[in-house]
Amino acid sequence: MRVLKKSINHIVLMGYLLIILFPFLFVVFSSFKLNNSEIALSPFGLPEHFVWDNYVTAWVNAKINVYFLNSLYIAVLSSCTTILIGAMMSFAVTRMRFGKISLLLFQLILLGMLIPNTSLMLPIYLLMQKMNVLNTHLALIIPYVANAIPFTVIIMAQFMKAIPSEIEEAAVVDGLSVGGIFAKMVLPLTIPAIVTVFIVNFLGNWNEFLLSNYFISNDELRTLPTGMVQFRDAYQSNYAQMSAGIVYSVVPVMVIYAVLQKKIIEGVTAGSVKG
Repeated sequence: MRVLKKSINHIVLMGYLLIILFPFLFVVFSSFKLNNSEIALSPFGLPEHFVWDNYVTAWVNAKINVYFLNSLYIAVLSSCTTILIGAMMSFAVTRMRFGKISLLLFQLILLGMLIPNTSLMLPIYLLMQKMNVLNTHLALIIPYVANAIPFTVIIMAQFMKAIPSEIEEAAVVDGLSVGGIFAKMVLPLTIPAIVTVFIVNFLGNWNEFLLSNYFISNDELRTLPTGMVQFRDAYQSNYAQMSAGIVYSVVPVMVIYAVLQKKIIEGVTAGSVKG
């Protein structure tokens, strides 16, 4: 009976996996086909001949390379900046004792997660306009960092709370300053949390569309999600090249998550378990 139950569970999970993978496989197969006719005649079949020119056209002629590098630059810089600021804030509210003020500051930070991003579109736009950074990458980096700080503080604060106070006491005896304790003692012990928040924030920044669509109008500065809209409009008559562009936007995210998904789980769970 137990074997039958496991078999049914495996069948259900395999079916669910196929449902999830089907759209992706359809796009991948379509990206290697010659033209729309081949896609229409055999929408779910393998291509007769693998046409790599679709990827070359999408990468160079449709400027996917420009959008890709813009997204990579913004996502990495925003994620690293968020980690630096979030780590310092987490250290301040968990390791530096301010009495009830520490708890109040922590709660104020977490309140940021309760505010819907769409409700902040107009205030952020006006703020970026006054800062004269609209239509620059800073117009995306600043909101991305601010939006990711509450989640980052939640994860990193849990790790820092679990660090024994004896480590800090020993560091003080050795003559380390507060900055030295943070950089040389606490920060290295939170590597799992750093990896976790980097991956989650990177994926969020990589896929973000709303802000980048409204704050960036220069085609050379567009990120991949908004660039794909331009690509779709220009190549909507050629579904094979459209599919190649979609693969460029999806594959990096899938690879990063597939390789580092264990780190995400470890980072989320390790800080909540003591002993």
